[in-house]
Amino acid sequence: MAGRAPGRRPPAGAGASAPPPTRRDPVVDVLHGVPVEDPYRWLEDAASPETRAWIEAQNRHTDAVVLGRPEVARFRERIAELLSGRSVEEARERGGRLFYTSREPGEEGAALRVRATADGPGLPGGAADGTLVDPNGLGGRHPVALDWWYPSPRGTYVAYGLSADGSEDSVLHVVEVATGRVLPERIPRTRHSSVAWHPDERGFYYTRYPERGEVAEGDEYYIRRVMHHRLGDDPARDPVIFEAAEPRTHIPHAALSDDGRFLVLWVHEGWRRTDVWLAPVGPDGLLAGPPAPVVAGLDALFVGEMRRGRLVVLTNHEAPNFRIAALDPADPDPGRWVDLVPEAPDRILSDFAFAPDGRLVVAALKDAKARLFVSAEPASEGPVELVEVELPAMGTLSALAGFPGREVTFTFDTFEAPPAVFRLDVARRRVERWIAGEAPGARPGSIEVRQVFYASRDGTRVPMFVLVPRGFRPDGRAPTVLTGYGGFGLARTPAFSAGALAWVEAGGVFAVANLRGGSEYGERWHRAGMLEKKQNVFDDFIAAAEFLIREGYTDREHLGAYGRSNGGLLVGAALTQRPDLFRAVVCGVPLLDMVRYHRFLIASTWIPEYGTADDPEEFPFLYAYSPYHRVREGTAYPAVYFFAAMSDGRVDALHARKMAARLQHATSSDPAERPVVLRIEFQAGHGVGKPLSAVVAEEAEWWGFLAWQLGLGAGPAGER
Repeated sequence: MAGRAPGRRPPAGAGASAPPPTRRDPVVDVLHGVPVEDPYRWLEDAASPETRAWIEAQNRHTDAVVLGRPEVARFRERIAELLSGRSVEEARERGGRLFYTSREPGEEGAALRVRATADGPGLPGGAADGTLVDPNGLGGRHPVALDWWYPSPRGTYVAYGLSADGSEDSVLHVVEVATGRVLPERIPRTRHSSVAWHPDERGFYYTRYPERGEVAEGDEYYIRRVMHHRLGDDPARDPVIFEAAEPRTHIPHAALSDDGRFLVLWVHEGWRRTDVWLAPVGPDGLLAGPPAPVVAGLDALFVGEMRRGRLVVLTNHEAPNFRIAALDPADPDPGRWVDLVPEAPDRILSDFAFAPDGRLVVAALKDAKARLFVSAEPASEGPVELVEVELPAMGTLSALAGFPGREVTFTFDTFEAPPAVFRLDVARRRVERWIAGEAPGARPGSIEVRQVFYASRDGTRVPMFVLVPRGFRPDGRAPTVLTGYGGFGLARTPAFSAGALAWVEAGGVFAVANLRGGSEYGERWHRAGMLEKKQNVFDDFIAAAEFLIREGYTDREHLGAYGRSNGGLLVGAALTQRPDLFRAVVCGVPLLDMVRYHRFLIASTWIPEYGTADDPEEFPFLYAYSPYHRVREGTAYPAVYFFAAMSDGRVDALHARKMAARLQHATSSDPAERPVVLRIEFQAGHGVGKPLSAVVAEEAEWWGFLAWQLGLGAGPAGER
């Protein structure tokens, strides 16, 4: 795994009972009259030699406790096999060429490919497929990943971002498709950039963050600006087109209208509100007037495109289940918007695209499962009739793309099948697999997927997917892993996981709870799990665990929890609020100190979701559930495996460091039986773009840890 020191490691259990000692430093802050203890504040300083030495000692301890276990070796072998085939991500068609990302067998990371379509211009030399941008091997010891990419309207160029060590701190490049020549452009600080190409392909608008020294210290993670670039110009002289005045955490996304005459700016405030700005574009590609707000001050989300002079938006404004509306930018009063697809009680609209003939293609959710619809006629001035299109299975639909291509494409995966690119025949309302992902050695039909519903603490009905071996009969003690997310309006839908598949194949149970805070039931569901209502998310998760025990799937000695990022906060809260409920917990790249989280990296952008301890009205609920501050000495905590990364540009690894130290000190559990361990990677980030070998090593470690703690055997399904 990237970032580990070389050399052989001792077998599991070799002098591994006690974790390394950690210095406690009595730091107490008084916040709004409340004393708040923080004995491991010193571990926030990642540059400190003492912190570095402590991390290395913790990694050695984790090596000794976990790395040599036979369960880790078994999961490493099986996960490596399942991930050894082609992995496909998303596809977009431009100029008669299909651009897509895939990781082919033998490759460490995904590359950008191009495929000739039947009536397109073809590729040099008459090839059917070609590799356009291959980051594999570019960074030597520092793995490089392809972060994002935008083909130009006629498919002549592709702008793309590369970053090293999982940092996602992209550098923008441009490649010429016909020749494979990389142009001289090198534009740094383009993390998560949006790129809007001019119709003539001579330049583009893009978003970037300021360099260090251009703004106040810390603000280089914020104040995202919209810039303009002409191919061949010096990027250092690119003009600033737009910068949100206040607050600094607003995130603009740039797009152009279908005719290139207007620049559309979707300015997001967290994951709960969007303002929409518009500016005319002159014949030279520069703005012919300043950006002006079209939709502003509404407590709602907007996403969409400008088409034929109208803004077509997917929004939850006065529609918690979302609707698709069209508005005239010259007369944007919400009372005059026209619903193309009205809100409905039995579906949550999630995405849309236009087919070549003007029909509307709409993605939706029902009970956390994907649905697809096509309008019976081209979308015109009023509501359209939707006809449902049959999908291959119960699964997840993403990356829906139509205009300006000639076909509608999307990515689809299930619990058993990895993502594949599909194309939609709009007229016949049929989907066909275009580029398939592969999971070598997978045994179709070996698992059963159930959807169950349970009552949370306050009586709210919550859905959950439960994966079991085919023919499974509950005996009340099956090794079971429960996961969830519950935040930022992100739905947990049926998606492929090699580790989860391997777990169920070996006889375990894997459960995915669809918690409040996500979008499974629209914006009301999201807002029922944010800010002062965040405790609902934890209650939903705890109720899911109690349901699995009550229904005879498992018991407390065989139940584990897994979560990462916001899901790491979830399991951190669960293990501190109900340490009696779980035997083992895996907590990855987590947020855990909710009193100070907003002070680091990009975390201030999450204040609309979580709140801030700087606010006297929000501090009490944050402090009440903050996992780091709920740890109590002398409590018998579960076994816990923390993992985080030094190059993570989203969640600072300080959370995992401080929480691991505090739990190691506080737990009364026998460290030989229920250890608290920490893995910190030095050349990895939040997880995006991680090399395959590192993914396999990471997942094998924590799945193996859970198998050891929960007693999962290595036999085929049903044998434990």
